[in-house]
Amino acid sequence: MPFFLKATIAGLLVALVSSVARRYPGFGALIASLPLISVLGMIFLWFARPDATNMATHMQATFWYVLPSLPMFLVMPVMLHHGIGFWWTLISGCGLTIALYALMTTFMPN
Repeated sequence: MPFFLKATIAGLLVALVSSVARRYPGFGALIASLPLISVLGMIFLWFARPDATNMATHMQATFWYVLPSLPMFLVMPVMLHHGIGFWWTLISGCGLTIALYALMTTFMPN
């Protein structure tokens, strides 16, 4: 599948989430929480390399990489509710996630 088509599909999903979330934040969050990009990535990967072992390894790695990102979605709302600005909250949430990724890759087996 051409790169441009893949990028267009992914971009449309991001645009959909932001448009829906503007009016219905909870529903937008539901759409964003669905592993749509991961599923699309798996489909694109399968077309590029239809190998069950490779796909299983990809899926397993995706699971482990999702875990360190979850605390960001708990910390950031707390920061916003305490009056911390959006950009500082976003930077802090991303920094926390990067730190947790680093810890995971350091201490978890391959």
